[in-house]
Amino acid sequence: MTTGLRYVYAVCRPFGTPLQSQLTGVGGAPPRLLHHHDLVAIVSTVPERHFAEEPLRAHLEDLDWLTDTARAHQQVIDALTTVTTPLPLRLATVFRDDSAVRTMIETREEFFRQALDRLEGRVEWGVKVYAETEPDESGEPEPEPNSGKAASGRDYLRRRSARVRTREERWQQAETFATRLHETLSEYAEDSVLHAPQNAALSGVPGRNVLNAAYLVPRNRSEEFVELVDRTKDDPSGMRVELTGPWAAYSFVKAPDLEDDEENGEGDLP
Repeated sequence: MTTGLRYVYAVCRPFGTPLQSQLTGVGGAPPRLLHHHDLVAIVSTVPERHFAEEPLRAHLEDLDWLTDTARAHQQVIDALTTVTTPLPLRLATVFRDDSAVRTMIETREEFFRQALDRLEGRVEWGVKVYAETEPDESGEPEPEPNSGKAASGRDYLRRRSARVRTREERWQQAETFATRLHETLSEYAEDSVLHAPQNAALSGVPGRNVLNAAYLVPRNRSEEFVELVDRTKDDPSGMRVELTGPWAAYSFVKAPDLEDDEENGEGDLP
């Protein structure tokens, strides 16, 4: 009998291609397939001392632990995405044992079937557009009035007004480019989602994020989608287009609510 709790990464259809033999998941444990009817949960065994309700809540306040866990979780999802269409579950979805995982699958079987039918053979691509240079970063600093560098307060105000117009024009150009790109990519993709722009202070990525979007694309058309994005990268001046993926389709299905399972003692979900 396998001791420990069950960490669940995703639910998918049965697939014939084996996962990488050296693949490890959360806590270094190898993932395995847990079959129930014609669905499969990808699970690994994790120690109760770290993943029972109370220690898990404490760990989720630890940024280093959370980062390592998220990286291991994503590593398994990425491996699954190369061989099948996974439906990822939320980070740190934990159940008491195999039986509890099977109960969860059976309770939400219709949800899983419908979601997997919709996502079958499709992947998610992310596209971000950044305005690389803040308008005030180009040119020399504005001279203050009466500093000896400006002829008058009127000249100072005129120059300041011109800088404001330049800033507004650049943002308008960036937003227009991002809107047109999103429309073009949305016509090619089967579905699309606009996420909130990233905050540069939090993300650490330079430039102003004017587009943060995800696109649902058939796997067999992904090469064409990538080429379509690549053709736009030389179009804008002072802007940067970034493409990421292919990912499991996180943006196109809402993870099932497992709160009832937690209340019934069948799982821990933060």
